[in-house]
Order: sequence, then C-alpha cells, then structure tokens
Amino acid sequence: MVKHRPERDSWGSLNDKNVYEWSSEEEEPDGRARPIQVLLVKDDHTFELDEAALSRILLSEEVRDREVVAISVAGAFRKGKSFLMDFMLRYMYNHASEHWLGDASEPLTGFSWRGGSERETTGIQIWSEVFLVDKPDGRKVAVLLMDTQGTFDSQSTLRDSATVFALSTMISSMQVYNISQNVQEDDLQHLQLFTEYGRLAMEETFLKPFQSLIFLVRDWSFPYEFPYGQEGGMKFLEKRLKISENQHEELQNVRKHIHSCFTNISCFLMPHPGLKVATNPNFDGRIKEIDGEFINNLKILIPWILSPRNIDVKEINGSNITCRGLLEYFKAYIKIYQGEELPHPKSMLQATAEANNLAAVAAAKDLYNKKMEEVCGGDRPFLAPNELQNRHATIREEALQLFRGVKKMGGEEFSRRYLQQLEGEMDEVFVQYIKHNDSKNIFHAARTPATLFVVIFVMYVAAGITGFVGVDIIASLCNMILGLALITLCTWAYIRYSGEYRELGAVIDQVAGALWDQGSTNEALYKLYNVAANHRHLYHHAFPGAHADGAAQERDKKKD
Repeated sequence: MVKHRPERDSWGSLNDKNVYEWSSEEEEPDGRARPIQVLLVKDDHTFELDEAALSRILLSEEVRDREVVAISVAGAFRKGKSFLMDFMLRYMYNHASEHWLGDASEPLTGFSWRGGSERETTGIQIWSEVFLVDKPDGRKVAVLLMDTQGTFDSQSTLRDSATVFALSTMISSMQVYNISQNVQEDDLQHLQLFTEYGRLAMEETFLKPFQSLIFLVRDWSFPYEFPYGQEGGMKFLEKRLKISENQHEELQNVRKHIHSCFTNISCFLMPHPGLKVATNPNFDGRIKEIDGEFINNLKILIPWILSPRNIDVKEINGSNITCRGLLEYFKAYIKIYQGEELPHPKSMLQATAEANNLAAVAAAKDLYNKKMEEVCGGDRPFLAPNELQNRHATIREEALQLFRGVKKMGGEEFSRRYLQQLEGEMDEVFVQYIKHNDSKNIFHAARTPATLFVVIFVMYVAAGITGFVGVDIIASLCNMILGLALITLCTWAYIRYSGEYRELGAVIDQVAGALWDQGSTNEALYKLYNVAANHRHLYHHAFPGAHADGAAQERDKKKD
C-alpha cells in the first residue's frame, strides 16, 4: 500500500487525526488508505451503491464542505487503467519532491492491478483518502481519485459497461478515456453511446453536461506522424474529430455529439511501457523494468493532469459542487440506473436485428392493408361476412409468408415475437375492416329507423284494436309507447343530421339492435332494460324538461 504521511503541504493527504472510522470488516491493521468499492455490480447485473462507505469518504469533517475535483479513468478492460491510477497516487503523495516517482526498485501499490487477460477492477472504486490541494487562486479543494471497471469484458453486458462508464463521467470533473494504440471509429461510437446514456439520466440543461475529457492513447506506435505528449496528441485529436462536408452523416453526428457533451477535450499520446511489462507475469510495477521513454512521458502526463492549475472543480449546471453535494448526486444518479426509466443500450447486432425484423413486419402489414383495401376498402361494395372472412384468411397467410421469406438477422427464436406482433396487428385491423364493411350494408344502416317504424306501426294497430274492444288501459299504454317511439325516431334523425348527442344516438342504435337481433321477446326486453338503465343519464341530459315534469308529478302523488 502507499506509505501514509501524516503532514502534507498543498498536495498533502489528510493527516493521522482524520483517519476514517472504517468498520471492523473493512479496516486494515495499520489504518492505511486503500481503494474502497462504492459501486457494486451484482451477479444478476444490477447495481448497488455502498452509501456507508461513500459517506465515510465524502463526509469527513475536513472535506465535506470543500469543493471537489473528481478524477476518473475509464476505458476497455485490461488496458492499464489501475496501473495509471497508482502513478497518480504516487504523485499526490510525493509531489513535494521532484522525484515523485520514488525508488526505481519499489513495487507499484495502491489500486489493485495485475497483468494478464482477465479483468481485475469491478464497479467503481474510490481511494479512501481525499487529497487537499491549494488552487492558484487560494481555494483549497478536495481531490478524489476514482478507478472504474473496464468495458466489454466477457462477464459484463453492454448495459453494465454503459452504466459504469456513464456514472463515472457524470460524477467526475475530469474523465480520462484510456484507449489502446489509436483512436478508432468504434472508440468514438462507444463514447457517444456511453455519454448519451449518461446525458439521458441528467436534468436537461443548456450547458454542456460534462466537463473535461482526456483521450489517453496508450502504446502509440506512430511518433513520426504525431510525437508523444500533449502537443502531438492535440494535433492528432484535431484530425480525428474534424468534421468535413464530404464525411458521411453518421460520422459527422458522432463528432458533433462528442463536442456537444464536453466543455474541454484534450489528448495525450503515450509510448509502450516495454516488453518486460507486457510479457513478464511477475512484473510488479518497478520503474527500473519500465521502458525509459514511457517513464519520461509519464513524468509529463501525471503533473499535466494533476497540477493545481489544471484540475477542474466539479460543476453541475454552472455551480461548483462540494463533497457533500457529490454524495447526493451519486445517490440520485444510481437510483435512476437502478430503475427502468432509461432504455437499455443494445449491441449493434441486436439493434440491427430489431430494425430488420420491424422492417419485415411493416412490409407484410403494408401488403395486408393494400390487398384488404382492394377487397372491402374505400368505395368497394358490401361483401358477405363469410366471404370477407375467407379473403382475410387468404391475405393474412400471404402477409405471413412475406414476413417469413425476408432474410432476417437474429435467428428464428428472435423473429418469433415479431411474427406474433404481426399476427396481432393484422387481427386488430381486420376488426376495423368488418365494421367498415358492415357500414355499407343498406339494411344494417336502416336497421334503427326500420325497427322504430315497426314499433310505431304495431303500437298503432294494437292501440286501435284494444280501444275498439274497450280495454282503455292497454290502449293508453300502446299510445304512450307509440309516442315514445315517434319521439325517439325524430331524435335519432336529428342526431344523424346534426352530429350532436352522439352517445345518445349510440344508445338508440343499441336498443334498435336489441329488438332487431333478439328472437325472444323476453331477451329483447331484458337487453332493452339494461341499455336504458346504463344510459338513462343521457336521456335526462337530452330531455331535461321531461325529467323535471316527471319528478314534479311524483312529488304531487306523494302529497296526495
């Protein structure tokens, strides 16, 4: 572990009086600082924030109300991020000395790192000591060092990688994007995806959502084109991020997005550390085993990132953030990623397969609609229901065959849900075609007035016969029903003509349909009663006077 020094100058760490009170399970015997896991990625690919550990770091009395500088290193796994972070720690602990790199035979300690092909860091780790630094303007700020899980390892989903990268970018004021050998187009596309995933989780603002981005190109092999260091890196990056008119729109959009997300963008080109570092399984970080040119550029890189004049205080919406505030933002951001508010990022294959299958669904549905329109759409004449059902079945099968015949990515299992989606959508559209076809049936359209005319005629005859034989009560009842049917017919005609009281018109159609369709008088009356009971408020709304008169008569009867 890094040696603990109790007293520091402007680059010193917290002294011994402020050793954090770690739990017995976390505390090391000598109380030295060490990396603390604050974001855990579980086996089920969900995320958990260790609020207690993060609070102990950020709410220490010495730092909680100080403006914070959060420095993070992110990028693909097994590319030396933790290795770089440990040199940053050496600088922070030994900046008072010109020889901050220390003894050439001293192993490199701090954040856990090792050689090999398997991942080492998971989630997000923060160094338990927060460094107090005096800015040139006299402000004392707190510097926080964060190490992140590498992207695209064999055990993480794309969502895992996007979430960790996005969170580290949202929390940090300086994000070091660690890249191997060159800045390729896929590096820029991944950066676009991850930053967009982070931007979605943040509140909308007219300011650029993130602060400083440093492209750190490791193992740079073309110093004859662009020399090592910042100057060569800036020229190289300017060429890589240049937007020209002859570029494809997709390439332009990636570059515009990156420029729109970060306030400051810079680049540093680093040489390869040497074959001993790359091939020796027992390499432990001793400087004497690292290539000299790498060490020379490392002496430039680390102070260039961490010097007091270059470090950026964390800002959100233009306001400087303290350690206490950073804790609250950390908790708020992780809640968003723990929920389902954000869309899940998808691999290029998955996104392409979805688009491919959706295009096949659209083509098949278009074929179905086109052929059904030729059968019963528009001004086509009424078609017998059985014939319409048969034509639908034939055209539906043609559409399904078209979908199955399209070459689709993702495999048969992936395409099955899109096939089911197509079947469901065609069945829904067919219901609309049935209604459209029925509306062309002259008997269907005239069913309501015909039914009411029949009721009027039957009641007229019944009233005449019962009146002739002297059964006046039944004659009066028939006359009342006749009058009601006549008023209903006039009301229906007015609704059809004016377009007003459409709900009442629908009720009249339902009543007429009940009388038309039901073979049994009892069933017809029962259905008529249900319709009237469920929609009596519409009748009162249309005929308020009649409702008031009926209520007054009822009151008079009670008085008598």
